[in-house]
Amino acid sequence: MIARPDPPPPPIAIGRVVATELKPSTPHQFHFWTANETTIGIGAIVKVAEGERVVFGVVTDGFAYSDLATPLHDVIGAEGDPARAAAAPTVRQEIRYWTAAVLRQIPEEPLQPVPLGQVFVANDTDVAQALRMDAYLHSRAPTAIPIGLYSSGGLEAPVYLDADFLLGPEAAHLNISGVSGLATKTSAVEFLLAAVFRHFPPHKGKVAAVCFNVKGPDLCFLDQPGELSDEDRRRYELLDVPARPFERVLYYAPLKADGVNLNTLRTHPDLVDNVTPLTWGLQEVVDFAEVLLNRDDIDAKADAFIDFLRDRVLGRSFDDGFGNAHNVTTFTDLERLFRGIFDGLETSGRSDSWRTHHIATMRKVRNRLLNISTRCKGLVTDDGPPSDLPWGAFEDRAVYVIDVANVDPLGQDLVFARSVSKLREHLERRDLGVDAVVVFVDELNKYAPGDGPETYVKKMLLDISERGRYLGLVLFSAEQFRSQVHRRVVGNAGTQVFGRMDMDELATPGYQVLSPATKIKLATLPVGELMVRHPHFTQPIFVRFPKPPVLRGRDGMERFPAAIDLPFDDAVARQLLQLDRRIRPNQVKDLIADRTEEDVRRALAAVRQKRPEDVLAFFRKALGGRVAPDAPRERRAVPPLNPISDEPY
Repeated sequence: MIARPDPPPPPIAIGRVVATELKPSTPHQFHFWTANETTIGIGAIVKVAEGERVVFGVVTDGFAYSDLATPLHDVIGAEGDPARAAAAPTVRQEIRYWTAAVLRQIPEEPLQPVPLGQVFVANDTDVAQALRMDAYLHSRAPTAIPIGLYSSGGLEAPVYLDADFLLGPEAAHLNISGVSGLATKTSAVEFLLAAVFRHFPPHKGKVAAVCFNVKGPDLCFLDQPGELSDEDRRRYELLDVPARPFERVLYYAPLKADGVNLNTLRTHPDLVDNVTPLTWGLQEVVDFAEVLLNRDDIDAKADAFIDFLRDRVLGRSFDDGFGNAHNVTTFTDLERLFRGIFDGLETSGRSDSWRTHHIATMRKVRNRLLNISTRCKGLVTDDGPPSDLPWGAFEDRAVYVIDVANVDPLGQDLVFARSVSKLREHLERRDLGVDAVVVFVDELNKYAPGDGPETYVKKMLLDISERGRYLGLVLFSAEQFRSQVHRRVVGNAGTQVFGRMDMDELATPGYQVLSPATKIKLATLPVGELMVRHPHFTQPIFVRFPKPPVLRGRDGMERFPAAIDLPFDDAVARQLLQLDRRIRPNQVKDLIADRTEEDVRRALAAVRQKRPEDVLAFFRKALGGRVAPDAPRERRAVPPLNPISDEPY
């Protein structure tokens, strides 16, 4: 006969609900007292049981009481000597008095005040019920994603978020606030991305992440293992998240002004093979002229002319009206078009307008557009085909890191605006390769401030936060001061996470809903502890997450210091060697000897785009033969034509 295990002992009450005339129990708040040696504190989850009614609450404030009416009574009893107070013949009675906010009532209807019952410490099952996690944790199609461990009184219970409310379509987006340098924002996102990749529901399809590295080496070593303690590994086991770095990480970084050295801190010889240059040409950036051009200098007439170039000229055969055919695909082709138009207007004697566009407007647009490749040198180039993210071929559970930490603010705006626009376009057509994309953007105080001009990047962030969840485009954002970020960006974040906060920030109106004790705990949170607000949680909950299993930026720079910039020929040889290990550097140097840098960069870009099997042969073919420059030909003016009428259009 098999012996049945003994039933678990009944829970022991730690306190009892108390209601007074001044502080009664309500349907959303109650008070209870405990002994002095209690293990609960601010943020602890408790349970009130009275018959068939069960009420769960989270402690939001605490007090200590004795039988003294005023402090003067204690002074008189000790005869004014604090040292004699401990030797009093009668020890005064002292209690702990707590205030708790209601998380959930069972049954939920009718909604009634909290009964005057016994108070118990919540166990694992109680935590799941109190936070309404049982609805998506044990359903037929679970959508639970762990975010950390709830810890109180020796209990450690996993806390889960609902994927439907984190990644859409019910709600979406996550926002993290906290002071800088305390392992809050970046570390929390790294852990949460690992949890999303491990627990993303199979019925939702495939998921990927696009992370913008906007400061230093924060995200430059996501594929390198970091040091974890035994305690961290134990927490990973409890949360069922693998304690290892991301398996598929692809890095993209613009080139420097020389066009061959990468503009990133991930240039160590052991790591640079995983970095792909990010370079765009005219056709890639003309759609985002609003990002690059000064709106005070570009008026409606200039906008109309840019639209004309985009719709009628770029990427197709075009006749300028003076007998010259153009196929504009690069900035050089665009300059040739403008030169042909200006020369034609000059020789025809009609120098005021061309096809309803005034020559002053055309000259202004020409100067602004052709200046883009100079202002964003290395990112925007005219040397060969572009090198871009694998649009249409995103991999499941892959992280795409775009490193723009060393790029000027104009280039950062361009990279962010174009990348997010392409993500949205492909997700609308359902041809990106994955069904959902998490976009991580740090420094939201800079890119979406509450005041200041309406920039293109701010418009893109607003568009993601308000409409992205229907497409599977999810924004994970972080900032130091939440009160100074645009309200619609943080307001549309279904899940909000707070690390250690500054007291000045906590004094702003956005934190008035928190109790004074909760604010104090937020201002003193240890490293690795967070406060989480989620649509299923009626009150904020404190959780602890393990240290991310990836190498931190500062540690990575010590282990993998950035390499110095190489000379032009050595840098070209290194890029080709990354594509084909059989190539010898001397072969490349012999090929590019006495060749112009423009030709070499153009051939190198063609190799990066095609990625042929025989890299060296393709590079040699792309370079072409050495051709002596033609002697300058005498330029003959074309006689002006008689205008048909005086009508300028």
